[in-house]
Amino acid sequence: MKQLSFIFSAAFLILTFNNSMNAQVLTPTPRDGVYDKIHYPNRRVVQYAHMREADVMFQRRVWRMIDLREKLNQPLYYPIKPTNLRKNLIRVIMDAVLTEQSVRAYDPMMGDDFIGLMTTAEVANIGVRRDSVTMTRPYPPYEPFDTVITTSFDPSNVKQYRIKEDWTFEKQRSVLEPRIIGLCPLMAVIDPNTGEFRDYKQMFWLYFPELRKVLINEEVYNPYNFGQRLTYDDVFMKRQFSSLIYKVDNTYDRRIEDYVKGLDALLEAEDIKNTLMDYEHNLWEQ
Repeated sequence: MKQLSFIFSAAFLILTFNNSMNAQVLTPTPRDGVYDKIHYPNRRVVQYAHMREADVMFQRRVWRMIDLREKLNQPLYYPIKPTNLRKNLIRVIMDAVLTEQSVRAYDPMMGDDFIGLMTTAEVANIGVRRDSVTMTRPYPPYEPFDTVITTSFDPSNVKQYRIKEDWTFEKQRSVLEPRIIGLCPLMAVIDPNTGEFRDYKQMFWLYFPELRKVLINEEVYNPYNFGQRLTYDDVFMKRQFSSLIYKVDNTYDRRIEDYVKGLDALLEAEDIKNTLMDYEHNLWEQ
């Protein structure tokens, strides 16, 4: 009888030990979806086709404005707060410039020729506001004191982008194609006293071929088919965005708004776009 009791006691101890060990084993992080999404994080940039100077028969430089308030461009603006799957474009850019330091930022005050490299401290200070205020201590004798309230950068204020691109006709492949050279986020300037919108401010210029190495691994929302994976690089390379031409290379180096206003400026931008399209069409009609 004593031997049987000893066997039951030993079995109980072994079972209790196994249960305690199993309780300490942490389950893996739940998968948010029905399959593992491993394709786009491992993608690599498809390099541009090589182009010789002797093969270039036509080239125009164009500057465009991407307004994130347009419906087609909203996947670049949302989500405001990062999810476990996606970040909006400005957060991807800021992480690449500040955290990973894999992309260089250039001072917009020096133009858009990628000169005047900015430091990470200068980039981190963009959109940061420090206000000196007088407050009262919450305990007796309730004396006033001076302090500084710091307002950090708000990604939701970035609502426009400028892109600089070259339209080139290359006779070796007989194609007219655009290649984006630079990208510049624009931040809305808000009056701290009234909260009214004042203007848009250039944050920095980025060399787009360098930025592509980051965009290729960041997912963007596909409003037509969530199962088809899209990255920010796909959006720009496939031209899945809406934009407006605000400048084209010219003798005076001036913008469209410098010589026409209002509706005439929109018609002028549309005329420039049609001229670019007609150039390639006319080549095959001759």
